[in-house]
Amino acid sequence: MSRPPTFALPPGARAHRLRTSRGEFAVIEAGTPVKGTVLLVPGFTGSKEDFIALHEPLAKAGYRSVAVDGRGQYESEGPKDDESPYAQDELARDLLAQARVVGDGATLHLVGHSLGGQICRAAVLLAPSSFASLTLMASGPAQISESQQQRVKLLRDALAVMGMEQVWDAIQAMEPPEETDTGGLDEGLDDSADLRRRWLAHSPAQLIATGRQLCSEPDRVAELAALGLPTHVLSGERDDTWPIPLLDDMAARLRAHRTVIAAAEHSPNTDQPKATAAALIGFWDQLTG
Repeated sequence: MSRPPTFALPPGARAHRLRTSRGEFAVIEAGTPVKGTVLLVPGFTGSKEDFIALHEPLAKAGYRSVAVDGRGQYESEGPKDDESPYAQDELARDLLAQARVVGDGATLHLVGHSLGGQICRAAVLLAPSSFASLTLMASGPAQISESQQQRVKLLRDALAVMGMEQVWDAIQAMEPPEETDTGGLDEGLDDSADLRRRWLAHSPAQLIATGRQLCSEPDRVAELAALGLPTHVLSGERDDTWPIPLLDDMAARLRAHRTVIAAAEHSPNTDQPKATAAALIGFWDQLTG
């Protein structure tokens, strides 16, 4: 199970709206780009708050970090009943617009968690020169595991006939307190006010569209490998969304740097943020020598 994120901003971080050519997006930003800038992209049901514990150690290491709510996620607006703006290509173009605002491609590192990793991959394939590196965090080569596909289908079916509050209540009723999540895909959904507020702010159309993507994503590893972009595959030591051997194989196919975070599962950024930050910093530092 993923540890729920804290929503309290760390010292030196600020929340603001990022204006781009494709609209405004809610972000949390910290640090100054002594070595570079990092764009952090959350996953399914997640938000920018999933990276809160990374900002302080990244800033101390000389990296400016910008975590973003994608279109229809939490505090970034998006249509609630139109799925077309949430096609993967559209979300990837949103990401490229964000990248143009936050940093120079020569020093802009991209980190995508779970679904966010697949959106990041799509953005890199559209414009590889926009980024200095790509880190795929608990994000696999193609569709999610069959067990997780079943859970996502249940969620999509529920969202098609129920409101967000009804679905939240159903999730809470179906799972014991220590297991109240969406199947490990991203963030633990417990009964805290912050997590409930985040859930209710998500666009149901975004969840339905991106849930479908998770269940049908093709394997594009060969396309990514052909670019030669420095790549890092990072995960916990357990993951039921993409099994660890599958992530190991993907890293080998990409000739990627590989990190496994001990005592972490599908969300190493919230399970073990200090170790995760150290692994990210080590990867980026070795690129700059």
